[in-house]
Amino acid sequence: MSKHRIAVIGAGMAVKPHVESLLDLADRVEVAGVYSPTEARRIAFAERFSLPTTGDLDAMIADPTIDAALVLTPPRTHLPLVERLAAAGKHILLEKPIEAETARAEAAVIACERAGVTLAVVFQHRFRPAARALAATLASGALGEFASASVAVRWWRPQTYYDEPGRGTLERDGGGVLLTQAIHTLDLFLSLAPQVAEVAAFAGTSAVHRMETEDTVAGALRFANGALGALDATTASYPGFPERIEIVGTRGTALLVASKLDLHYADGRRESGGELAATGGGADPMAFAHDAHCAVLTEFLDALDARRAPVNSGRAALKVHYLIDALLESSRRRVPVAVRR
Repeated sequence: MSKHRIAVIGAGMAVKPHVESLLDLADRVEVAGVYSPTEARRIAFAERFSLPTTGDLDAMIADPTIDAALVLTPPRTHLPLVERLAAAGKHILLEKPIEAETARAEAAVIACERAGVTLAVVFQHRFRPAARALAATLASGALGEFASASVAVRWWRPQTYYDEPGRGTLERDGGGVLLTQAIHTLDLFLSLAPQVAEVAAFAGTSAVHRMETEDTVAGALRFANGALGALDATTASYPGFPERIEIVGTRGTALLVASKLDLHYADGRRESGGELAATGGGADPMAFAHDAHCAVLTEFLDALDARRAPVNSGRAALKVHYLIDALLESSRRRVPVAVRR
């Protein structure tokens, strides 16, 4: 396997687990530099990590020795960055969401496809061992035919979180709990369950927060095979609880709570794996280990080396954008809405 030179673009709150992952995989990747337009942020980063920093984005993009970029900037900056990087032939690992709006997300995916570069999205929940074990169990048919599924993300963010400039706004984040917090678990849910065909939902801002976008969503789901399910997402549930996915089959039920999996079979057998761990669902969004981020980076590097699409490709990541759009449209129109495929 070749060693990749990667540029890190953005040195804000999200950088820590990514840099720790890059350092863990130093035998496969070299960090060419960490870019931030803010000198104070570059100084703060340099005090924590022994990696080069730069304020010259143009030079990084023009550097022919850099073959990939890790983009950690706010959502609405993603499209112009992706277009520039793709035009320069750089492969891209992009923090979620792809973009603040679905049309812009689609444009980013198309830009990479036309340029022939790989685009992967940081959806680390797919890469937890318990999630992978559940995916394998479902693929084996051990739970029988799919009958129902539900997903719940009952997290907490204090008002001080939303008082930060741009947080919870359409202008910077593009959305609230769905696009910014629950999106990780929703992406995992979509990777495990059949296609969601239709939703009926209510979304709003609770009395807990002062913010522009939604902090609470309740939805009913109808899957392509006719099965029914439920969705529950909020950042108003103090002090924050582990996200939960339940999948019901004709031979048993799987319960995935954060990083812990329990399988309850109809014949009385029970299997368990993993253990509960912090996932960033409370007041500190970064209170989690970086092992899943390391797995995301490993998948990205493996895909580059094998010249294949990563499982968390930009094209695959559009599915969660389509689900979120349908939930919010249903709430606005007060009618069931079909989910784009």
